[in-house]
Amino acid sequence: MDTTHVRVAVIGAGFSGLAAGHRLRHHAGIEDFVILERAHDVGGTWRDNTYPGAACDVPSNLYCFSYAPNPAWTHAFSPGAEIQAYLRRCAREFGLSPHLRLGHEVTAARWEHERARWRLTTGAGTYTADVVIAGAGPLTEPALPALPGLEDFGGHVFHSARWDHEHDLTGRHVAVVGTGASSVQFVPRIQPRASRLDVYQRTPPWIMPRRDRPLPGWQRRLYRRLPAAQQVVRQGLYWQREATLGAFLGPSDLVTALATRQCLAHLRKQVADPRLRARLTPDYRFGCKRVLLSNDYYPALTRPNVEVVTSAISAVRPGGLLTADGIEHKADTIVFGTGFEATRPPIAGMVTGRDGRTLSEVWRDGMAAHRGAMVAGFPNLFLVIGPGTGLGHSSMTVVIEAQVRYAVDAIRQMHDQGIADVEVLPEEQDAYNAWLDERMGRTVWTTGGCTSWYMDERNGRVTALWPGSLTRFRRMSRRFSPAGHRARRWDRVA
Repeated sequence: MDTTHVRVAVIGAGFSGLAAGHRLRHHAGIEDFVILERAHDVGGTWRDNTYPGAACDVPSNLYCFSYAPNPAWTHAFSPGAEIQAYLRRCAREFGLSPHLRLGHEVTAARWEHERARWRLTTGAGTYTADVVIAGAGPLTEPALPALPGLEDFGGHVFHSARWDHEHDLTGRHVAVVGTGASSVQFVPRIQPRASRLDVYQRTPPWIMPRRDRPLPGWQRRLYRRLPAAQQVVRQGLYWQREATLGAFLGPSDLVTALATRQCLAHLRKQVADPRLRARLTPDYRFGCKRVLLSNDYYPALTRPNVEVVTSAISAVRPGGLLTADGIEHKADTIVFGTGFEATRPPIAGMVTGRDGRTLSEVWRDGMAAHRGAMVAGFPNLFLVIGPGTGLGHSSMTVVIEAQVRYAVDAIRQMHDQGIADVEVLPEEQDAYNAWLDERMGRTVWTTGGCTSWYMDERNGRVTALWPGSLTRFRRMSRRFSPAGHRARRWDRVA
């Protein structure tokens, strides 16, 4: 099979991959790139997550590209289908269609040091590239708990990120495992259809009211005719989110106290039964786990056909689930709302660096990168939404834009200076991560009394989040600095 060489190979066609394509074309003037996508459509998370009620929990006007506002949002918080339609439109309007390689799942990426290039194997051909931008994202592969006996279950099983729309839940006895962001959205939608719904909860989430509303036609017309008005709204949302950061970064403060009171009042208002309310009351600090938004989750749990099960699942039986208290709960359908392999991204096992080790091997004791973008031993590889870049308070689209800006600035500097490859020095990466850990140690994500998907169970470090303001992250990522990096010019490549 022929091998195609490109200057830049982008992995993934979600927000990250489309942002990379836009920056390469419209800011760096680079046309020699491909976007390798395993599926047959763009969209990433919003293509894959089609469960009932799927929607964003960041305001629509902030959850989009800053350079591509969408005046057509119908709600303050966008439904998933609208976000997917928005990303399809962005791919067209950014002129990325000729660069998309759909159905090209990357199964291996290996650095060839003697030629200063990456070799990427896909299901539809082989590519080599001077630079790789990895935008596969951390929320791509569903996490499934290792429950004894699951393979012998006699009913139907699926994960919320792989929703089986052909399986009718009407009249079913459904077991929902997990009470995170996805479950909070789909449980109210499937509750009226199921004859019985058991929700298996390990730890209850903090839930705030969802301040959603339809956006009136006059407002959408205003945004179309006066785009600056939408930008003003976006900036207001940005700084409003930045102002909440104190609830996460240090000891309990006024913002934390007010938010906690609001959540508890929301729970009291919607759940009258004191015993159920006690089971739904978190015993850890607000913000330690992802804070969820919902107006209909609590009411769904109060319905006669719903039971919240707090005893741990010990095994799966052919006809249901056995809990640690010895009770076997009948079920004919199991839906896992158990999140993703965020701290063990599958792409890491496919990427092999300069010394022959994969990212998974390098990250055996936990993820680490420099500025969330580069990893020592992996030249010319730029991560988007890498370790230490997630947010607990604002929009990841802003982080994505910042990281793509950083990567493309590095590519520009490499071209201007005749540099074949560049990689961060191990001591620079170690110093950066020591600084991250020191800051993270003071945050609620570490001290709040919970375990979460932000935290790597291998070492107890919170490796998925950025422990600072989004403004500081953007400033840090504005330009690529060669200091602390090893560079090799083309005239020294064998």
